[in-house]
Amino acid sequence: MHQVSRFAVVEGLDAERHLLERIQQGEQACGLLLWRPQEAALVMPQRMSRLAGFAEAEAECRALGWPVALRDSGGEPVPQSPAVLNVALAYALPPRESEMTRIENAYLRLCHPMLDWLAGMGLEGGLGEVDGAFCDGRYNVTLASRKLVGTAQRWRRRRGDSCHVVLAHAAVLMENQREPMVEVVNAFYQGCGLDARVRASSHISLDECVGQVWSRLDPLRECYRRTLAEAGLELA
Repeated sequence: MHQVSRFAVVEGLDAERHLLERIQQGEQACGLLLWRPQEAALVMPQRMSRLAGFAEAEAECRALGWPVALRDSGGEPVPQSPAVLNVALAYALPPRESEMTRIENAYLRLCHPMLDWLAGMGLEGGLGEVDGAFCDGRYNVTLASRKLVGTAQRWRRRRGDSCHVVLAHAAVLMENQREPMVEVVNAFYQGCGLDARVRASSHISLDECVGQVWSRLDPLRECYRRTLAEAGLELA
């Protein structure tokens, strides 16, 4: 079975950053990291720490058992906990790939293996926005029109040849923790005086659909290997 690394949330964010740095420095062309948090945290962009009311909202989240952690990328607050599988895919842009389509292609390379993995469990996944989901986006992976997986990406230039390199990230809700996750996101928004609100009914966890979810990860890495090979990328 492919090992899923266990990290404190901040350590996991650092591990993703180090993976991207290895690609950027030319130490490897492609890498995949699967990790699971050891504790709960509400992860959000650095910019949100400048919001009016942030200190009070942060204290409220901590009181709920979800201390705030800040990340490099954009987006909105995302709950992280031992109920979540994180998938970090990093690679250098293949030589014949157009820079015009690199962002969409990175999302598809992240999401299509997820869809294949779900299909192998007899589940029909989709892609798209879900009203009421936290950190909503076009490239959510969905089940029954509810959000199962959130995705994001960030790009840099490789040293030496200025080739684009990407870290594409997915967070999979493996276990049903929808209610407390939504509670803390809404508490943060309210504490900062923001109008946004999210709903538990907009999300779904994998263990609501199949059993023994953490023992089902072996095929996922092979799904990524096949998708990447189609672009000439070899996963070590």
